[in-house]
Amino acid sequence: MATRDIVIIPDKRLRLVSEPVKAIDTSVRTLVDDMFETMYAAPGIGLAAIQIGVPQRVVTMDLAKKDDPPAPQVFINPVITWSSEEKSTYDEGCLSIPEYYEEVERPAKVKVKYLDLEGQEHEIEADGLLATCLQHEIDHINGVLFIDHISKLKRDRVIKKFKKAAKLGETSKPHPSDDVPEHHIG
Repeated sequence: MATRDIVIIPDKRLRLVSEPVKAIDTSVRTLVDDMFETMYAAPGIGLAAIQIGVPQRVVTMDLAKKDDPPAPQVFINPVITWSSEEKSTYDEGCLSIPEYYEEVERPAKVKVKYLDLEGQEHEIEADGLLATCLQHEIDHINGVLFIDHISKLKRDRVIKKFKKAAKLGETSKPHPSDDVPEHHIG
């Protein structure tokens, strides 16, 4: 396992549509291990493979509370098959847009079809934080960022800030002692 660098905006790779995983082999298992190590180190609760520069449809997640044992989840080739008309709002953040948070409205419930690490197909119905996190990460593998769900003015402002930082060679990453890691979705 290895901690990998997280891709930060305005890196164009974050806008790529990731490729489906054709076979769950050693390289995919290594990728998943590295994603968990990277996600936990960040700290975050979700990570899409494209966020470490790998354009594959792989998502890792762990929504366990701080004092609970880890509850790692893997979603390979996840697809939202249904979403509710009812909406919910969550204060989202992203490891690829460090230290920036904004309220995002999304469907309150979703059904997601995916493969596990054994290649078995599953479909789950999710609500609450799980639904938000799944939508956030599936957006990533489709080249969409959470800031695409906020006003153009706010989105342009945050993109400008990160372009300026990139030009100056600065990188901003969440601090490990961040009091609210649950906001760093992925």
